[in-house]
Amino acid sequence: MTYAKHIRRVAIVGTGLIGSGWTAHYLARGFDVVATDPAPNAEGALRKFVDDAWPLLLRVGIANGASRDRLRFEPDMRRALHDADFVQESGPERPDFKTRLFADMDDATPFDSLIASSSSGITMDVMQSLCKHPERCVVGHPFNPPHVVPLVEVVGGAKTSQAALDQAMSFYSAVGKKPILLRKALPGHVANRLQAALYREVAYLVQHDVLSVEDADIAVCYGPGLRWGVMGPTLQWHLGGGAGGIQHFMEHLMDGLFSRMNELGHPELTPALRQTLIDGALQQAGERSVQELAAWENEVMTGVLKLRAA
Repeated sequence: MTYAKHIRRVAIVGTGLIGSGWTAHYLARGFDVVATDPAPNAEGALRKFVDDAWPLLLRVGIANGASRDRLRFEPDMRRALHDADFVQESGPERPDFKTRLFADMDDATPFDSLIASSSSGITMDVMQSLCKHPERCVVGHPFNPPHVVPLVEVVGGAKTSQAALDQAMSFYSAVGKKPILLRKALPGHVANRLQAALYREVAYLVQHDVLSVEDADIAVCYGPGLRWGVMGPTLQWHLGGGAGGIQHFMEHLMDGLFSRMNELGHPELTPALRQTLIDGALQQAGERSVQELAAWENEVMTGVLKLRAA
């Protein structure tokens, strides 16, 4: 089956931070969006989020016909989903809740619509277990914030069809995302595991007083992190091999790189280390609030993305 071949109507289930980001993104891409959330202040908070995000999205560039007026809020989920072509779910990360929610969404949507979850840690096998049409359910996990960062990790469950995965990948690509397809489910998917691997060593180096929290952040941000914003680590090794490229790197340098992996540390998350990391973060933040830092980060990231696009 071809699922929602011509996606025009997007439904957002759950309008917290992730769901609000998705809403802003889909509106900026020119879709009609209906959002639903049972929280009493959900509509007001969602519309404020979209209003705050819109100037940034305008600078990046929005689709013809894109408008905040194309957002409709519907407290009743069944009414919100009855004609949706694509559903992006971003509800609480509780397995029992997700399982029941997916069964309800499955029952409320047209049979040929796609249902995607933003879940970062619950497998699709769990979420689709009570669905009558589990074959059209996928994970479409964004990197936060969804209206700024392009990455989406797509993975199915045992009952997900290849057609649904193909259509999800195609749709996310069409709306300006950079989707990657995971061939199997793992806790934390991929990007969060990569972050965890790097931060394990950061925590170890800080705990053993090799350097400060601030200097560790500088080492990442102004060293490999700067390069990773252009190309990934394996392609970087291709450059690292010089004229011989990745073949030369693999033959002459990769053994050394792998030997250093055996020396990586295993930090112990003690109360003292927690406090050291907290103090280090707050010292860097200074007088800037979390909201101010997030806005600054979004501005810089969109600038980098515009430069890459050019």
